[in-house]
Amino acid sequence: MSQPDPIRMQKYLSGVDYPAGRDDLVRHAQDEGADDEVLDHLRTIPDRTYDGPNAVSAEFSKS
Repeated sequence: MSQPDPIRMQKYLSGVDYPAGRDDLVRHAQDEGADDEVLDHLRTIPDRTYDGPNAVSAEFSKS
């Protein structure tokens, strides 16, 4: 799977109320119209609570 651009991912996560879990992030991105590539990649990050966009970006870039 190719890795989507983290900046594109953050566009779809704008307005998330942190802390947020992986499923909350996926749901929010889906509601914001994220494409399948971003959604699929978000689903691969560890299922834990993220305290802000930097934590999400760090995991998103590792996956």
